[in-house]
Amino acid sequence: MTKNKKTVLYIMGGLILLFLIFTSFIKSSYNNMVMLEENVKAQWSQVENVYQRRFDLIPNLVETVKGYAVHENKTFENIAQARSKVGGTFNISEKVLNDPAMFQKFQEAQNSLGGALQRLMAISENYPDLKANQNFLALQDQLEGTENRIAVERRRFNETAKGYNIYIKQFPRALMARIFNFSEKPYFKSAPGAQTAPKVEF
Repeated sequence: MTKNKKTVLYIMGGLILLFLIFTSFIKSSYNNMVMLEENVKAQWSQVENVYQRRFDLIPNLVETVKGYAVHENKTFENIAQARSKVGGTFNISEKVLNDPAMFQKFQEAQNSLGGALQRLMAISENYPDLKANQNFLALQDQLEGTENRIAVERRRFNETAKGYNIYIKQFPRALMARIFNFSEKPYFKSAPGAQTAPKVEF
């Protein structure tokens, strides 16, 4: 075998080896993107579950409070409106994860409902009989537990989304993410003024 033929074979072998390494990298990166995106979707489902739990708890809570606080019509109306807006956001599919505007709409509706619930719970301070009602106390405990779960699941979602976002933004995977339509996921953010307790006046 001549020297030229050996050189050609070495070059061809090197190109084949580079091709195999390149395709292996693409395959591995793509599969990791799929796995990380599925993790984000799974964590999103957990967030929706805890928000749904809160949504389902509200009618019983409102009816219990109504029995004692019959003059708080404005608060009940605010809760009904906020719950109605949230009800519409539950029909959103996982597309919300790829649309920051839809994600923000979902979060704003949930924040509005959370604020309305805080005002409802503040009403109980004016009604000692309501505060002593066993049904109300049980519902209050469930609501507090649900709000804690919401905070935990939102934090977990943000952590999962962060891991995914970092992975797809790193070079050269950023190029692959663009080619295969892997897009950045939005994060939950604190509601404006969340660091201070809401001021409730009667």
